[in-house]
Amino acid sequence: MALAAKERKLSRLGSKGSGGGGGGGSFGARGQRAPAGTQRRLFAAFFAFLFAGAVLFGAAHVIGASFRPVLKTAWPSATLNAVSSERGAQQAGMVSVDAVLPSVHIQHAVALPDHVLLMLRDGSLLPASGQFECLYSPVNSSQLRRQPLSVATLPDGPSLVHCPAGPSRVAVSLSLAQSVPVAPLQWDRLVYTALIDSKDNSTVVFAKGMNLRPGRLGVPSRYECVFGRDFSKPKLVVTSPVVSAAQEIFRCVTPVRIRRYLRMTTGGKNSVNNDDKPMLVSIRTKGRGSSTLPSIAQPEPLPRYNKHWRRKAHSMCVCTMLRNQARFLREWIIYHSRIGVQRWFIYDNNSDDGIEEVLNTMDSSRYNVTRYLWPWMKSQEAGFAHCALRARESCEWVGFIDIDEFLHFPGNQTLQDVLRNYSVKPRIGELRTACHSFGPSGRTKIPKKGVTTGYTCRLAAPERHKSIVRPDALNPSLINVVHHFHLKEGMKYVNIGQGMMLINHYKYQVWEVFKDKFSGRVATYVADWQDEENVGSRDRAPGLGTKPVEPEDWPRRFCEVYDNGLKDFVQKVFTDPHTGNLPW
Repeated sequence: MALAAKERKLSRLGSKGSGGGGGGGSFGARGQRAPAGTQRRLFAAFFAFLFAGAVLFGAAHVIGASFRPVLKTAWPSATLNAVSSERGAQQAGMVSVDAVLPSVHIQHAVALPDHVLLMLRDGSLLPASGQFECLYSPVNSSQLRRQPLSVATLPDGPSLVHCPAGPSRVAVSLSLAQSVPVAPLQWDRLVYTALIDSKDNSTVVFAKGMNLRPGRLGVPSRYECVFGRDFSKPKLVVTSPVVSAAQEIFRCVTPVRIRRYLRMTTGGKNSVNNDDKPMLVSIRTKGRGSSTLPSIAQPEPLPRYNKHWRRKAHSMCVCTMLRNQARFLREWIIYHSRIGVQRWFIYDNNSDDGIEEVLNTMDSSRYNVTRYLWPWMKSQEAGFAHCALRARESCEWVGFIDIDEFLHFPGNQTLQDVLRNYSVKPRIGELRTACHSFGPSGRTKIPKKGVTTGYTCRLAAPERHKSIVRPDALNPSLINVVHHFHLKEGMKYVNIGQGMMLINHYKYQVWEVFKDKFSGRVATYVADWQDEENVGSRDRAPGLGTKPVEPEDWPRRFCEVYDNGLKDFVQKVFTDPHTGNLPW
C-alpha cells in the first residue's frame, strides 16, 4: 500500500505542469478575407511546418516540469562524405595515428584498478587498436601518448577502449576522437549500469561504493534512486524510493515520468545528440550528510514481461562470466548443446584473447550465443543478477556455471528428463548439483582433445554445489552467492542426487592454464589468489599459497579417484567415425 501511494504521488509530480507546449495562433488574419493565392501559400507553409516538426521532434528532455525536444537534423553532405570516407579508410587499414574520425565520441571514462576504460557512444567507428593512441592531458607531452591495451565492440552496443593506467587526476582522450578529454570516474564508487523491469515497474541499479554485506539484505529506507541529466541541480532530478538493497544491487520504483520518457525515445533507448547529456540514474544516501554516487548508468529497458505466456522459448539456458577462456569455449558450447542447452549468455570480463573470432566460427543457426561486454571488475554476483533478468523472458531454467564446468548425467536420465520432473512442481525454484573437482591427472601440457577427455582423476568428495534456477522464482533482491540465488518466499530448492546429475569441474588443470587464476578473480567477495587473506579457504588451491610458482608435484596433485564417466560418454557420442576427431 505504501508503495502504491508513493507511485501515485510520483505520478502527480510527473503530470504537474506537463501540459502541451507551444502557443501558436490562427493562420488567417481576422477581418478581411485573404486572396486565394495567399491562402494556398499559407496552407502550404502550415503543412511544411507540420512535416518538419514531425521529423525534428526526436526525443524529450525528461527533467523538469516540461519536456524539451532534442533537435535531430539531417547531416550535411560534407559530414556524410567524411563518415563514408572514414569507414572506407578503416576497412582499408589506412587510418593514421593522428587522424580524427567524426564518428568517435567518448561518453564515459572509468579508472579501474589497473587501467582506464573509455566507453564510446553507439555508432563510434574504431579502427584496429594499433592505429590510434590514448592521450593523457596535458596533451603537449609525448610521454602521455600510449597504445591502447585492447578494443572491444559489439554491433548493437557501445565500443570499449582499454587504455593503460595514467597519472592520477589526468583526463583521457583518444588521438582520433573529436570530443574533449574526459576525467575518469573512480571505479570503487560508481553506479555502472541499470535495467528497467516492466514486471513490477522497478529500476534495478548496480552500484559500487555502498559496501553492503554479502548475502544480507540492507535497509532500503536509507537510500533513494535519483534520475536526471545533472545531479548537481536538485530541481532538475526525479527521485523514487528504494524497495530493496543487497550487495551491489538496488531496486527502486520507476517514476511515471521516467517510464513516459523511455516510451517516447526510440526503442526505449536513451538517445541524445553529441552535445546533450544522457539521462542517468544513481543512488543517494538519505539523512544528514547525504551523498549521490557518481553514475554512468543509463536505464536500459528489459524485454517487456508478459505474464500470460504459458511457455518460454527455451527450456534450458546457461549464463557464465569469463576472461581469456577462448581456447576452451568451443568444447564447452558444443558439449552442452548436445545434452540440451539451447541458449548461452556469455559475460565477457575484459577478454583480449580473440573470443569474438572463436564465436564467429560457430554456426549461429545451431548455437544461440549472446556475448555481452561486462568490463566491471570483481562483480560476478552483479553480473549473474543482470543475466538472470535478461534471461527471464525467454528461459524457463538458467544454469550458472563456469567455462571449466560441465554438466554430467551418469545414469539413464537426460537434462530434459530432470527439467521435466521439476517443471511440473511450481514451488521448486532451484536445482542444486554437486561439483567434483578434477586435477591435472598426470599431465604437463594442455590436452589436445579437450578437458572432458584429458582430465580423468579427481578428488573423492565434492567441494561445493552449483545451481540451475527458475528466473521467475528469484527473490527481488537478486542476492546470489557462489552461483546460487535467494528465492522468493514460498519457493524451495532441491538437491539432485549424484547418480542423476552432477558437474565435472576441471578446476586444477595443467599449470599453464591454472596459473592464469593468479591474474585476478571475478567474484566480488572472494580474495584474489595473490592476496594474503583467507589463505586456507576452499576457494584456493590447498597448500599452494599466494605465489604463482609451480610446485614440483603439481601434475600428481588432486588425484584420489579415477573417473572416466564423462570421457567415455564424449568419445562415444562426439567422435567422428571416419576421422576419429572430436568436433572442437
